[in-house]
Amino acid sequence: MEMMAMVSSVLAMQAASTQGQIATTIMKQNADAEKNTVLTLLGQPSQANLGAGIGGSLDKLA
Repeated sequence: MEMMAMVSSVLAMQAASTQGQIATTIMKQNADAEKNTVLTLLGQPSQANLGAGIGGSLDKLA
């Protein structure tokens, strides 16, 4: 095999490996974003916009 062909094939394999790593990273980031979205939707509702005393503990003995 000619030397340039071997060098070219090695460079092509390295480029494919890099592309695979980038694709894996992007897929993981997308999966994490979807997970965070689901947890936000299913998690405890935010009490940031509620008035004072609403959503707090209830003293049943009082």
